[in-house]
Amino acid sequence: MTKLSILDRSLVRQGHDAASALRDTVRFARQAEALGYHRFWVSEHHSVPGVAGSAPTVLAAAVAAATARIRVGTGGVMLPNHRPLVVAEQFGVLESLYPGRVDMGLGRSVGFTGGIRRALGHGKDDADDFGDRLDELLGFFTGDQPAYPGVHALPAEGLRPQVFVLAMGAGADIAAAHGLPMVIGMGSRAHEAISRYRAGFRASSWAAEPYVMVAVNVAAGGTGAEAGLLQLPEAWATAHARTRGVFPPLLPPQEVLALEMTERERALFEEARKGQIHGTGPEVAVALGSLVESTGADEVLVTMNTYDLDQRLDSYRRLAAAL
Repeated sequence: MTKLSILDRSLVRQGHDAASALRDTVRFARQAEALGYHRFWVSEHHSVPGVAGSAPTVLAAAVAAATARIRVGTGGVMLPNHRPLVVAEQFGVLESLYPGRVDMGLGRSVGFTGGIRRALGHGKDDADDFGDRLDELLGFFTGDQPAYPGVHALPAEGLRPQVFVLAMGAGADIAAAHGLPMVIGMGSRAHEAISRYRAGFRASSWAAEPYVMVAVNVAAGGTGAEAGLLQLPEAWATAHARTRGVFPPLLPPQEVLALEMTERERALFEEARKGQIHGTGPEVAVALGSLVESTGADEVLVTMNTYDLDQRLDSYRRLAAAL
């Protein structure tokens, strides 16, 4: 059976604040563990109003402390924003405290505005040396660090959290060259990137074979229409963010339906809904089965945020029961 995991970005809901979103994430992780999900990942977004997930290793520690069995990780830490030594130390602490449960998901994105990049002390070009930063980071775990003789990332050295590369842009090729598992969203070129990754994969001490995790927005409900409604709040927030630079708090679905969108907002709203899967539990199971068959995925990473947390939990419960 294909493994099923969760990515949660700690999105703020209308009438609530960022602290509530972070507490909701920790509570959701406990619920996901009870439902039998394999991993629970958190994300990194800087200076994005409406998104509380900004410090993934800190939040991952809170999630790991509140759970007992589920794997915990990041989807992901954006390596261009951080020094590899510090990232190694942070994950070394996590792996020491929660051995055998920690995933180090790594991305190559930088802040989406010049102001954020300046505040982080990095520029757009920093994403170009992701492969070198990745080599440096992995070297701190293996102890093979020729660039910094005598420097040790403690307590990371000798530990092995599970490493994933987010396949954005050149990420699939970098993951293949380094012999690492990869995570990819199901965009228009996903199948091509997966094929390229498998063809170029070189076995390493981190992974003997290619490993593909596909990320997709999935909602399950009593009917297909009910499930589709669950995905509207996040789709609208995405469209709003792309036109105004602010990811707004999630609205109830009926309020989204009542909005008067501009032509561009409507186009972005519909674009955000492309590739999403929704339906009853059995319908979603069939759709995910087809996705796994077409991609050869080893694991599915589900992300779905909506306004009502009870409805969100019901969706994830239906999904877990159907697969």
